[in-house]
Amino acid sequence: MDINAIRAGVTVAALITFLGIVAWAWSSRRRADFEAAARLPLEEDDADHAREKEQ
Repeated sequence: MDINAIRAGVTVAALITFLGIVAWAWSSRRRADFEAAARLPLEEDDADHAREKEQ
């Protein structure tokens, strides 16, 4: 087995891994989790409200 066969195998494995991650990320089962994570920066923390009331 020469180095080019190893390189081809690694390339194919990386492509399959990438496609798996893309399929996982765009899966409809994960949509609710990702939408909740996307809203996190916009939500206010209770700790922030407590500090604002103290000032």
